[in-house]
Amino acid sequence: MRWKGLDCYPTAGNDFRKREGINPRGRAYVSSSKIIYHGGHRVFGFFRVFSVISVPPWLIFIPIGGRQETLRHNRCVLVSDFDYRLPQELIAQGPLSDRAAARLLQLNRSDERLDDLVFRDFPQLLRPDDLLVFNNTKVLPARLFGHRSGSRAQPLSTHNPATKDFLRGRVEVLLTKQLAADPPEWEALVHPGRKLGLGERIYFGGDADESSHELAAEIVGRGTFGERRLSFDPVDDFFGVLNRLGHIPLPPYIDRPDTPSDRESYQTIYAKPLGSVAAPTAGLHFTPEILERIHERGIETVEITLHVGLGTFQPVREEVAEEHKLHREWYEISAEAAQRIQRARDAGRRIVAVGTTTVRALEFAARTSPPRQNQLGASSELVAGWGTPDGRITAQSGEADIFIYPGFEFRVVGAMLTNFHLPKSTLLMLVAAFAGRERILQAYEHAVHQQYRFYSYGDCMFVE
Repeated sequence: MRWKGLDCYPTAGNDFRKREGINPRGRAYVSSSKIIYHGGHRVFGFFRVFSVISVPPWLIFIPIGGRQETLRHNRCVLVSDFDYRLPQELIAQGPLSDRAAARLLQLNRSDERLDDLVFRDFPQLLRPDDLLVFNNTKVLPARLFGHRSGSRAQPLSTHNPATKDFLRGRVEVLLTKQLAADPPEWEALVHPGRKLGLGERIYFGGDADESSHELAAEIVGRGTFGERRLSFDPVDDFFGVLNRLGHIPLPPYIDRPDTPSDRESYQTIYAKPLGSVAAPTAGLHFTPEILERIHERGIETVEITLHVGLGTFQPVREEVAEEHKLHREWYEISAEAAQRIQRARDAGRRIVAVGTTTVRALEFAARTSPPRQNQLGASSELVAGWGTPDGRITAQSGEADIFIYPGFEFRVVGAMLTNFHLPKSTLLMLVAAFAGRERILQAYEHAVHQQYRFYSYGDCMFVE
């Protein structure tokens, strides 16, 4: 069974056209608040157009009166510019028996040099005064299979042989975010979504019906991104039951069912707080031996948390990156972690992020210091205001929705370890923002030529 809303398969198309400058044949749309450049595809922006004029290229982004707003990052980024060709056989379908045996592509931004290494070389690539930051989130067995009650279905004729299956059809649920604890309420993706309306009940475990089940949930709401809000019947140990019934939510490009071994291999060895629906995959390569070698070199490490949800893996359906709306993901930076990160920044030390989720949490934290929240969104205490003038990292928790794409100004991260990402994905855009689009696409082309393994269970790259 496939998640129609999550399938992000590699495409064979390529569109590496440069859009750094202004197309002389382009037009500018003039609105009441800003000028929106149109390059022949569609209007970039969200303001009502009053008129269309032809202007010389140098005039396109000149303010023309009134309060001015500029495009985010002051540019228009086409999603198609982040496409690349990937042979299907290079998509890793399972983990290596030795995590640290993964290959590592080192990319140095200063001289554009590419070096083919293995992950065991990683500790030697770090500087003695680096601060290495990990995302310690743990993956939930968030994939559930059950049956609908049929209470909200339009009944078929009793003579129709499909009646039983139609009313009691199999349902797949992917829990993406906890909304309440007592009774448990979750945001989730459901399949088949169109057949499951408000008030429909779903049963899991046992015979998966009203009289024999271990979990039961009712659909009580719909979300902006097509997700559903599920209210579960109270049970003594919700997470214990979930651990027994749930499956590890492997990405759709891993074309096999999950196995018991995925419960270990699809977790980092330092995973602690439960809450993610996908692994922070750059961390999957670390072993106790690698961590010991890092500590022996005197390199400081620190852990933060960002629970990976829809915001990380949702596909980009818009043609223009600026129009993509990122789903919020819960994060937390403890007082001790914030102090150590800020101390390293004050000393001019390099901060190395393990994974794109770590990058997003750090860069978001440097831009806002919201009220502290618990994971369910309840405010508990205030941190120093809604953003510190100097962008300092403070203790905080809440929901991050930062979207990083080319033109973004990095304030915290000086190097990153990351896996290879899907074409036209927000994660690939993030890495391209850090290293440069052309440079990253050339690195990916090199990785394809050298037969690197791609995606969650694949190889990695170190960008510095």
